[in-house]
Order: sequence, then structure tokens, then C-alpha cells
Amino acid sequence: MWAIVVKEFRQLRRDRRTVAMLFLLPFLFLIVFGYAASFDVKTVPTVVVGPLATTVAAHLPGQFDVVGVHPADGYTQAFNELRNGKAIIAIVTPASLDARNAQILIDGTELLAARTAITGFSQMKALSSGVPTINQGPGQAYYALKLPTLKVLFNPELRTSVIMIPGLCGIILVFVGTVATALGVVRERQAGTLEQLAVMPFRAWQVFLGKIAPYLLIAVIDMALIVGAGLLVFNVPFRGSVLTFALGALLFLFVTLGVGVLISTVSQTQGQAIQLSIMTLLPQILLSGLFFPLYSMAAGVRWISYVLPMTYFVKVARGVMVRGTPFVALWFPLSMLAVLGAVVFTLSVLRFRRDLAPAGAKDEDGADVAEASA
Repeated sequence: MWAIVVKEFRQLRRDRRTVAMLFLLPFLFLIVFGYAASFDVKTVPTVVVGPLATTVAAHLPGQFDVVGVHPADGYTQAFNELRNGKAIIAIVTPASLDARNAQILIDGTELLAARTAITGFSQMKALSSGVPTINQGPGQAYYALKLPTLKVLFNPELRTSVIMIPGLCGIILVFVGTVATALGVVRERQAGTLEQLAVMPFRAWQVFLGKIAPYLLIAVIDMALIVGAGLLVFNVPFRGSVLTFALGALLFLFVTLGVGVLISTVSQTQGQAIQLSIMTLLPQILLSGLFFPLYSMAAGVRWISYVLPMTYFVKVARGVMVRGTPFVALWFPLSMLAVLGAVVFTLSVLRFRRDLAPAGAKDEDGADVAEASA
């Protein structure tokens, strides 16, 4: 039996990818569930508008992170701030202290933050009833918000399906684009048919696009089915532009397909491809803001979310479908998806080109293809 144990250890030592995964996955879970996966929303991005905006903003409890104060604006500005994803809570202050008709607008697409805000304003309402004077600053703030009107926008019933269906589209695109593409290309390498493409009169980018085209079509069909089922079965709204949503999905899909091909170029077997796909799939699902709000993550871990393409697709999908966010307000996530797609595609084509190049092959300038692509 000892001989079998020694033999197994030697095989593990040769399979460095498996050993790395066995140690990296626990470390990844430790970081995610220890620092990032937090249901405790300590601060909520908040904007305050209206004549008393400055006074109210200065004396809000610490759980409300004031990101904007607009004394000259009203309900329309507050609504737009929430629709464009710049804040989660918008406080519309009354025209005077005597009016006492403040409005509290809450973005229902952020379930955890919305529940935290509702609880916070309930506590503030209780505090306001005990304030005997309005001469002091906190007294003015509480008095201005006494008996406010709470209104949950975009998802009034705070239904989970409303925010999960747009995110599910991202999971489907990641699975088809990364896992299925990587396995498909590696399967062809193991069968020996990938080498046959090297002697055909095709350029590397042509073979690359030809390989990903079927997965692109499958992903589009799957996404259409998920969106259709969400609208018809789960009554998920679609308030924004279909073209904006399609653009975001297409850019995100190009990134995931590129990652899948990139994984296939560094994997010799399907097992290796699955391992690397899992390593890229888990962070995208857990750190993209799909389940846990980005603002509740530790600052030292949050930066990882900003380099994950699914983070930006979730912003686009939820913004377009649930909030009806216009294209101009989504320029940053769309731009980031375009940049990530360009980087991943370039790397994938270069790696794919090297795999297709026969030994000693030269490019148009006479340089060795394998060395130029390394």
C-alpha cells in the first residue's frame, strides 16, 4: 500500500495544475467568504435633493453614505440618480420644515441595501418623534424627515427573481463562452484534428472565429430563452433598450469566448480545461455583485471585482432590464467590456496562432510564427 501512496504523490507532483488548484481553491473560498461574501450592508450610497438637502445630508446616520447633495433639484433628479445607478437611496427634502413631506426613494434592485434602508428610516422616524425642538442641527434633520413617504422603485415587492434573472444571463454566457468553448477546442486537439487546420489555407483569426461561431450562436439562443422565461414566467420587467442590452451581452460574450479559447491554448486535456475554467468561473459569480453588493466587500478584495467582466455585465443587464437605464448612463461598463474584450481577444488569437503554426512555419515577414507569438 505504501508503494501506491508514493506513486500517487509522484503523479500529483507531475500534475502541477491539479496541485495548484487543490491549494488555490481553498484560498479563494477563504477570501471570498471571509472578506467579500457579506450580507451585512453597513453603508448605503445616498443622494439628497431639495431645499433642505444640505441640512439633512449633514446629519444623516453613518449608514447612509452621501454621494451627492443637490439643493436646487427635486424628485426628477432623485429618480434619475437611482435609475442611472449612481445611488441606492434618494431623499427628496420638503420645501420647508413646516411642510414635513419628505420622500424617500429606494432602489428595489438592491435587496439587501433596500431592507437596510427601510430599517434605518424606521429608526429615524422613531427618533424624530422624540425631538422637542428644531433649533439644533440634528433636530432639523429629523424634523424634516418626520413621517416621510417611502417609495421602493423598480422592484416594489423586493422580489428576488427580478434581480436574479438578469444575472442568470451572465452565468449562462460565462458557462457557454468559457467552459464549453475551452472543452470544445481541447477535445479537437486531443482528437488530432486541430493540427489539420494548420495545413489549410486559413489565417489564425479565421480559424478562431470559425471555432467560436457555434458557441456564440448557442449562447445567444440560451440567453434569449432565459430572458423570455424571465419575462413570461417570473414577470421580470424589461424597461430599457433592447439594443443596449444586446450590445452589452455581445461584448460580454466576446470576452467569455476569448477566455475559453485562451484556456484551451494552455490546456492539454479536458480535465485541465475544466480546472482552469472553474478557477475563472467562481470569482465571476461570487465577486461580480450578483449575490453580494460591491460596496459591502472589504476594500482590499473589492478591486478584484473591477477586473472581472461579469461585474460590468451585471450592471448593464440589471440597469437595462429592471431600471430602464439609458445608454449614456452605461457608457463606463460598456467601455470596460469593450476594453477587456479587445485584450482577451488579442491574447487568444496570438496563442491560437502559435498552436496552429507548424514547426518552422514563417509569417509574412519571414519570422518564426511560434517565436513571434510566444
